[in-house]
Amino acid sequence: MTVTPLTRPRRLRAGDRVAVVAPSGPVPDDRLEEGLGILRGWGLEPVVMPHVRGRHPEFWYLSASDDDRARDLTDAWCDPSVSAVICARGGYGAQRMTDLLDWTAIRSAGPKVFVGYSDVTALHEAFATRMGLATLHGPMVGAVTFLKDDRTRESLRATLFEPESVRTLGLDTARTMIPGRAWGITLGGCVSLLAADLGTPHARPSARGGLLLLEDVGEEDYRLDRVLTQLLRTGWLDGVAGVALGSWAQCGPYEQIRAVLRERLGGLGVPVVEELGFGHSDTALTMPLGVPAVLDAESCTLTLDEPALI
Repeated sequence: MTVTPLTRPRRLRAGDRVAVVAPSGPVPDDRLEEGLGILRGWGLEPVVMPHVRGRHPEFWYLSASDDDRARDLTDAWCDPSVSAVICARGGYGAQRMTDLLDWTAIRSAGPKVFVGYSDVTALHEAFATRMGLATLHGPMVGAVTFLKDDRTRESLRATLFEPESVRTLGLDTARTMIPGRAWGITLGGCVSLLAADLGTPHARPSARGGLLLLEDVGEEDYRLDRVLTQLLRTGWLDGVAGVALGSWAQCGPYEQIRAVLRERLGGLGVPVVEELGFGHSDTALTMPLGVPAVLDAESCTLTLDEPALI
C-alpha cells in the first residue's frame, strides 16, 4: 500500500474560532495564556476546551482522564463554529485516548485544521488513516518555542493564513546526509511514536511512497537505534521515497546521533536531509503532513507541490 495525498482543510481567516485541546500532558497556565494572546493577536478567537487546564487526579503526566481528553477533542471537532483544533502541548498520553475518539462523528464533521507535534504524532497518524486528513506538524499554543521564537510563530501563522507563501521549507542549518532528489507524500513526526504505533489496529501499514519526516526528543543513541531498527525489521520503511530529519534535542551529542541515523537510514538508498528545521528545536518550522512534495538533498529543501491548506 502506497502513501497517497490526503484531503486538505481550508485556510484560516481573521475571526475564525479555533479550539485548544490538551490530548496529552498538562500545560502551565502562564504559558497557555501567553499562547492564547498570540492567537488573539492574529485575529483568531481561541476556545479553550474544559480539561485543558486540568490535572489527572492520579497521573501527573496527563491533563485529565483518557475519556475527558477524548471528549474534549471530539467535541471541539464536531462544533460547526470551530475551524481549527490546536494542541496546547505534547508530553505523553495521546495514544491512550486515540481509540476513544468518536471517529464516526469526527468524519461526519468534515475536514478542519489540526496542529501539534511531539506526542501528537499519534493523532497525526490517526487523522491520516481514519479520516484521510492532511494535518500540520507545528508548534503548540503552550510550547516555549512558539512563545519565544519569532520565526516559529511566523511559519505557523503564514501556513494557516497564507499557505501559498510557505511552499519551500528548510532552515539554513539543513545539510545533505544522503544526496538525491525524491517526490512523495509527507508523513511522520516523532520516530518513537511512529514505532509505538506499529501493530495497532489502525496503524499505517508502511511509509512506501512517502517523504518521511523524523525527529525526537530525549532518546539516547542506542534507543534511537532500537526504534529505527524496529521500523526497518518490520518493513515499514520499505519503499520510502526520502527522509527529512529535524531536531534531536536532549538525545546526546549530535555526532553520535548522526552516526546512528546515517548507518540505519543509509541502506534505504534514498535522499536524506538532516537538520531541516522542525521538531523540538529553537526554531520549529510548520511541516504539512499528507501533501505531495519534493525533497531535494542538494538544495536541502522540502518543496510542496501545492499549499498546505486550500
